[in-house]
Amino acid sequence: MSKKIILGVVGGVILLVLIFGGMVTGTYNSLVGLDQATQAQWAQVQNVYQRRADLVPNLVETVKGAANFEQGTLTAVTEARARVGQISSGAIANIANDPAAFQRFQQAQDGLSSALSRLMVVSEAYPELRATQNFRDLQAQLEGTENRITVERMRFNESAQAFNTRRQTFPTVLIAGFFGDQFRTKEYFQAVAGAERAPEVKF
Repeated sequence: MSKKIILGVVGGVILLVLIFGGMVTGTYNSLVGLDQATQAQWAQVQNVYQRRADLVPNLVETVKGAANFEQGTLTAVTEARARVGQISSGAIANIANDPAAFQRFQQAQDGLSSALSRLMVVSEAYPELRATQNFRDLQAQLEGTENRITVERMRFNESAQAFNTRRQTFPTVLIAGFFGDQFRTKEYFQAVAGAERAPEVKF
């Protein structure tokens, strides 16, 4: 075999290696960028949920001032917030990549949403409570926070969809497989049963 043929074969192999390496590098960097965008959006979701959790103690203290207010309702809100705190204080740094932890987080948050909705319904029977300025201020803050939660969850789902779509395309799906759990498919926030409308937070 002549030197020219050998050099041609070697050159072709090197060219293929460079092309493949460039493709792998570009795909990896693309997945990293989309993953980081999802993580950043996840941080925004946590921020608005934390804002809601921070409102709960003031809301509970204000409601306690109403004569004969249902103790079971207050207890349910307090316990639901505690469950949220237990999930949030755990190892959730990379929760968007952990389907089981993601589901636990959503279940805890949905439980708090349900308890707060119940509190709002019960408070309708207490006009003196609804008339207080502190209660009205908390209502406005809670309503705004619920709206923010809806927006940030939607944005997270959009980021997760962009990542998942890219990850499942060919040949990206093959390359992502080489990196194990680093590029796992992202979970989506799902609407809870009966959540066709925004949570009722009017007083």
